[in-house]
Amino acid sequence: MVQLIIGNKGDGKTKHLLDRVNNQIKTASGNIVYLDKSTKHMHELNNKVRLINVKDYPLKNSDEFIGFICGIISQDYDLDSFLKIAHLEGKDLSDTLTQLNQISEQFKVDLCISISVEEKDLPDFAKEQVLISC
Repeated sequence: MVQLIIGNKGDGKTKHLLDRVNNQIKTASGNIVYLDKSTKHMHELNNKVRLINVKDYPLKNSDEFIGFICGIISQDYDLDSFLKIAHLEGKDLSDTLTQLNQISEQFKVDLCISISVEEKDLPDFAKEQVLISC
């Protein structure tokens, strides 16, 4: 399952995502991995959450980002700064979200993604995946 936390920049999406991650760790049967563009939120995360600073890796486009996600899944689900990390700022999200849905189903993993976008700008199929709209 892919769930989305959406809203404009500065609307509080990251706080919702951090709260969700910290609550999920209490009942998670596997590992929770938090992807971000820095380690800024490290101290806000439960120490059982694995933080990955994606800027440490040479990701140049959304295809490489999808490969990165697959690599994490093969090792062991929450993403922050999705548009920037996946190199999708100002681009169509349809193909990437479709791929993430397929990966989620295939590997039976849940992904919760924070996206700086308004619901009206999402592909129609993704509107059904919105968990929180700030």
